[in-house]
Amino acid sequence: MPDFALPFVMPIVGVFLLAWLFANAEVHIEGDAGWAANLPTWRIENHWLLDVFWGGRPMTGYHAWIFSFIGLVFHFPLFVMAQWSFHLEARVAACVMFFWILEDFLWFVINPAFGVKRFRQEHIHWHKRWVLGAPVDYWMFGLVGAALYVYSFRV
Repeated sequence: MPDFALPFVMPIVGVFLLAWLFANAEVHIEGDAGWAANLPTWRIENHWLLDVFWGGRPMTGYHAWIFSFIGLVFHFPLFVMAQWSFHLEARVAACVMFFWILEDFLWFVINPAFGVKRFRQEHIHWHKRWVLGAPVDYWMFGLVGAALYVYSFRV
């Protein structure tokens, strides 16, 4: 294996494991009601900023806390090492993007109320925009995340 392969592949393996674990936890938390529909949390349903930054989905207290928590989890190694650089930040941001794509998709795969067969726009009302069989967020985060990830290894 080339010298660069292990440092390039291992973060992706770690992201997949974290996404799988968190998707399982969220299935137990949310059940068949995605996007915290039945959770006792505050919700902002309609606001133009939600259309711009949140894919038209409601902002909930649940999501505010878990998005903040996951952001800190991914930055925690930088705190432990007391190191920061644009390259490290790009890698962390890319991994966070990959995490949310994988976690969201795995939520559907793992969830007995959905599964791969029901991974379609007509069954998933909280993902409002789809392209080529997947939410637009997956494509945007995937492309931006890939660019940031490759950049993060440039010296």
